[in-house]
Amino acid sequence: MKKSFKLYAACWAILLALFNVICFVTPDSAAGMNKFGGAFWAGYAFITAAFIGQLVCAYIALKGENLAKTFLNLPLITISYSATVLTVIVGALCMAIPDLPDWVAIIVCACILGFSAISLIKASGAAQAVADVDEKIKAKTAFIKIAAKEAENIFARAQTLQAANALQIKEECKKVCEALKYGDPMSAPALEEIEREIDNGLKQLKQAVIASDGEKVAAVSTELLLNVKERNGKCKALK
Repeated sequence: MKKSFKLYAACWAILLALFNVICFVTPDSAAGMNKFGGAFWAGYAFITAAFIGQLVCAYIALKGENLAKTFLNLPLITISYSATVLTVIVGALCMAIPDLPDWVAIIVCACILGFSAISLIKASGAAQAVADVDEKIKAKTAFIKIAAKEAENIFARAQTLQAANALQIKEECKKVCEALKYGDPMSAPALEEIEREIDNGLKQLKQAVIASDGEKVAAVSTELLLNVKERNGKCKALK
């Protein structure tokens, strides 16, 4: 985020400097009209405010907590870049035309600010909606991911056993591991009870593996496989 914002800030500073050069280096008067009269200072104030606003918008867009949110906010950066460049062009014209009426510069600058703000709000809302959906999906898939990881850990523990029935225990743990690995990733409130049973089953399986209790491992494994199958069926029915 810091690197991206620094790059944006560098471009922003260049455009702001360019704008000020156009404002103050161009001739003060032409055809008897003073550049610093009319809309000059009103336009200068509005356009400078627009510059500051675009910088703030870019900072907000790039401060995503993770790469996914930053990626979703990229349209905000494009809009901000475009609005800043447009501000320079329009602002330069307002500053360069001597004795341009105040209201012309104010209306033009206000329109730029208004349209860019609306575009930024719309893009931000769309990005937030996608991010919210992504967060919901992560929450719904959390159980199966955690359960599958726990099954992997139990299987890894079983592979270190030296008992006579170690091979049998390994095979049972492998079945559970694969069943959870390829289980339906989605979850729902209606699955809480069966997921609680699977969680308890994994705890029992771990204790049975630690004790090298082959019979217990086989019994718990069978029950776990049935519960995982039942959960998959309920998941399918809920879709």
